Amino acid sequence: MEKREELYSGKAKSVFTTDDPDHYVLEFRDDTSAFDGEKKEKLLRKGAVNNQFNAFIMEKLSAAGVECHFVKRLSPNDSLVRRLDMIPVECVVRNVAAGSLCRRLGIEEGRELAPSTYELFLKNDRLHDPMVNESLAVTFGWATEEELAEMKALTYKVNDILRELFDAAGLVLVDYKLEFGLFKGRILLGDEFSPDGCRVWDKATGKKLDKDRFRQGLGDVIESYEEMGQRLGMSFEF
Repeated sequence: MEKREELYSGKAKSVFTTDDPDHYVLEFRDDTSAFDGEKKEKLLRKGAVNNQFNAFIMEKLSAAGVECHFVKRLSPNDSLVRRLDMIPVECVVRNVAAGSLCRRLGIEEGRELAPSTYELFLKNDRLHDPMVNESLAVTFGWATEEELAEMKALTYKVNDILRELFDAAGLVLVDYKLEFGLFKGRILLGDEFSPDGCRVWDKATGKKLDKDRFRQGLGDVIESYEEMGQRLGMSFEF
């Protein structure tokens, strides 16, 4: 599959067209940002680590019956993906209280959430990704009721699969976001699942292994990403 014109460049990934209109190449870059782009840095190996982490997770989910846009990894930094019409709403699951939930509700960090919470956020950096509900999503045409119901069901299915996977590695899957899109009328999991879009702690020590290390200036960001991946069974190439 030939990588052609750059179609879009986001904060950490670029999308390229191919000779097949149904497929794109997704390039993971070393760029890192937080707080809606206010904090930026290039971190060596980050693009390759996130691409390979995402490939590993997407393959696990596909094998468990979750349809994904991911097709195959092409190189350390590039993956072939299906071209989706993205739904502009993020699905966020929280298994443990952290981040914005604690700030919004005054909940102590680390509180186990049973049942897990499910939230929707509009993908809009300019508005700082505001929290929305299903009624707003339908009214403004971001998604239909049927699409939202399927997204919710798929998100909880992903949660069941990944919590077990991370737990077996001695890791706590604290929270994460998922994005979905339409491919030939079917809803598929899109975007990425990497340490950039989830919170993961060591079960025994509480050590943070995710992007909070960058947000909070804890250091060893990529080393922690690699540790997380290796504990899950990944091996990285550069």
